[in-house]
Amino acid sequence: MKESTPMTMKDIARELGVSVATVSRALKDSPRISEERRKLIKDYAREHNFYPNVIAETLRNSRVKPVKIIGVILPQFTHFYFSSILSGIEEEASARGYRIMVAQSSEKYEREVSICQSFFENKVCGVIVSQAKDTVKYDHFQSLMDHGVPLVFYDRICTGVDCSRVVVDDYMGAYTAVNHLIDTGCKRIAFYGFSMRLEITKNRYNGYRDALLNNGLQLDSRFVKYCDNRADAEAITPDILSLEDHPDAFFAVNDDTAIGVLYTAKRMGFHIPDDISICGFTNGQRAIACDPMLTTVEQRGVVVGEEAANILIGQVEGLIPSDKVEKRIVRTSLIIRGTTR
Repeated sequence: MKESTPMTMKDIARELGVSVATVSRALKDSPRISEERRKLIKDYAREHNFYPNVIAETLRNSRVKPVKIIGVILPQFTHFYFSSILSGIEEEASARGYRIMVAQSSEKYEREVSICQSFFENKVCGVIVSQAKDTVKYDHFQSLMDHGVPLVFYDRICTGVDCSRVVVDDYMGAYTAVNHLIDTGCKRIAFYGFSMRLEITKNRYNGYRDALLNNGLQLDSRFVKYCDNRADAEAITPDILSLEDHPDAFFAVNDDTAIGVLYTAKRMGFHIPDDISICGFTNGQRAIACDPMLTTVEQRGVVVGEEAANILIGQVEGLIPSDKVEKRIVRTSLIIRGTTR
């Protein structure tokens, strides 16, 4: 190719017989592309002096379509799981020529409503959202849909509106984790979770409960607590561990809560996992930074984000009918480390 004619990702894709998305991901070192193919694409790009310009590439490839901006609402920026989901959304969106506009609800309903209104006024082509913990009214979501704005939920889904969603298999993740605790000799297992208003909590609680009952163990209501952060875990766990028949294991709805239990138990003189076993649910960076490292359920947040973006873009581009409700489940896996026997 002549030096005066800049090469594009589309040119590379055509020459190598792959999709533009594959080229884009390979140039970003995405693990979704095999190492061999990544090397082939990167070597070809380097040989032809190609350096990606995302903005220019988007403009060159654009067709007549809605504004290519996707609105994304996160409950918390600092939460590892939500940040990994955001990474997946951005990767899929970028590979397909879209940009994202991100906002944080800070777990507040009023903020969530304001963000939805702002996204609508800024004419985003669709919204990907995980609802705030205290959201109990859903008019702001329904309004977006009524105005033709595609909506996709992830993680914390909304049962108040009928729209597409991507979740992890919360029930089976919890069931497998509690089964592991039982298989390693635990019999009195506590559950720390969110409010039961959230489907995510109901599913994880049901997995916990069914694992106990299917193994012939009784559910003890004293050991079921609404607790979803480290500070609260450190506040309530001393009383539970002071009981004569205290739990010999804890299953927590996220890693932060599990780590709160871990350090509280250690401060009280318990040995982990000989005296107390602990399992979380996330598999974030903190799970390997604690001592001992945390057994936890891997949620595969990047995949959740990619699937959510894939659905939304499919709806925007007409690849998925606007009236079709897509429901995708991402499988979990149990990561066994030092906090269980």
